[in-house]
Amino acid sequence: MSPTREPADVSVAISTMHRADALSRCLHAIWRGNVRPREIVVVDQSGDNLSERVVREHAAAGLPVLYERTATPGLGASQNVAVRRASSTFVAVTDDDCIVDERWLEVVMRAFASDPALDVVTGRVLALPAEGERTWPVSLRESTTRTVFAADAMPWDVGSGNNFTVRRATFLRIGGCDERLGPGSPARGGVDMDLFYRLLRAGARIRYEPDAIVRHERQDYAARLARRPMYGHGMGTMVALRFRESDPGAVRLFTGWIALRLRLLARAALRRDGRAAREELVMLWSRIAGIGHGLRAPSADPSTRYARSG
Repeated sequence: MSPTREPADVSVAISTMHRADALSRCLHAIWRGNVRPREIVVVDQSGDNLSERVVREHAAAGLPVLYERTATPGLGASQNVAVRRASSTFVAVTDDDCIVDERWLEVVMRAFASDPALDVVTGRVLALPAEGERTWPVSLRESTTRTVFAADAMPWDVGSGNNFTVRRATFLRIGGCDERLGPGSPARGGVDMDLFYRLLRAGARIRYEPDAIVRHERQDYAARLARRPMYGHGMGTMVALRFRESDPGAVRLFTGWIALRLRLLARAALRRDGRAAREELVMLWSRIAGIGHGLRAPSADPSTRYARSG
């Protein structure tokens, strides 16, 4: 696919909160791509107007960027708002602290064109260059093997929440993100894994494309470690919510994630990597608290389900 300035039938969704400079960098990268989106939808949960100002400046410069503010906390709620506002067949999701590769949308749209049955395309997540003390990658996905996932795949094998493109109708059909999950919610995480799990369960066809690359900002080690309880707590909450719904796959989710963490813990111990071992223990321990939270969390309110607004 050669570079084009004709917009493709894809909207880009970005959730942002108190990272105006990073958001501006993210918008620049998307607009420099070989394939441009029809629109960029930014959903802001900041307590100030700095991110809104960035969006207005980019819009004034000619970018088709739309701005939405939501007071509902959490990444799940933000992404639901973004997809509701989007007008394209496909919605590509990334984070405000990421820089997409110039071929990102080119690869994604080529994948959908080559396989009309595809519902989701995911891709690699690499680290941006180190800056000062920010030398630690937060979470990477480095496989270079193209893979199509079946319904029995584990969601953590499928992709990452900062690099996926979904057919909007499919997202709506399964009810969108569970707003009880994700950063900014009491669950603290798990929204992307839950979304991938429910997509797989609903029969969605998902392909991992290694050439669809997003680069994620690094952090110092304290910030990296601070995210580990979020991941464990979110996964625990997710599993508990699925247990409450009598989901037959909930037991496999629980045992599969525990087995993964124990394998990584054993690998860290064999390497005598104390930091990696500590991270795995933190995630395992925080999962217990997450399960407790999920068992106590309120049931989803059918009147606010995203699918009803599509």
